[in-house]
Amino acid sequence: MRKFFAEFKAFISRGNIMDMAIGVIIGAAFGKIVTSLVNDILMPLVTWGLGAESLSALSIVLRRDAEGVATLTWNYGNFIQTIIDFLIIAFCIFIIMKIVMKSQQAFRNLNNEIHKSNPTKAQKKILKERGINLKDKKAVKAALEALAAEEQAKKDAELANQPKVETQEDILRDIRELLKAQQVVPTESDTTNEQ
Repeated sequence: MRKFFAEFKAFISRGNIMDMAIGVIIGAAFGKIVTSLVNDILMPLVTWGLGAESLSALSIVLRRDAEGVATLTWNYGNFIQTIIDFLIIAFCIFIIMKIVMKSQQAFRNLNNEIHKSNPTKAQKKILKERGINLKDKKAVKAALEALAAEEQAKKDAELANQPKVETQEDILRDIRELLKAQQVVPTESDTTNEQ
């Protein structure tokens, strides 16, 4: 029994489960906000424009009983209201996701800038050897950019010195050139013999 509860505790305390639970709770609260926005703010304006009592009251009577009371109705007003709810929720989520993505990108860019301006131990050693004052942020940044350019130049030189691997296109081009070279081209002696 202890093993069962230990497994259950491990399952519940997982990060993904907690994140999902928080998302469900926030989603339910957000749904209430959107429902209130639709029902209390937008729908009165829409129904006022349509001249109806409420949007949910919009319906078509399909069948009436003997006393004239509607027994079967087609409630298209509820459907329209549900579509409006969906569109508002989708729009709000779209805006929130755009804000979250932009903030994440801004944090990534900031993190990259911080890492670019903070030298590693090896880079600090090189900068000290070159006489760069590590307290001068502008000089350190310029020196780090120069180091990065030097490293890129070394990588480019190594790539240039590596033997080139022939592709199929290179091999086919070589074959074509060999075939062209082997074709019999008339020389001056051949043309004089024919005359």
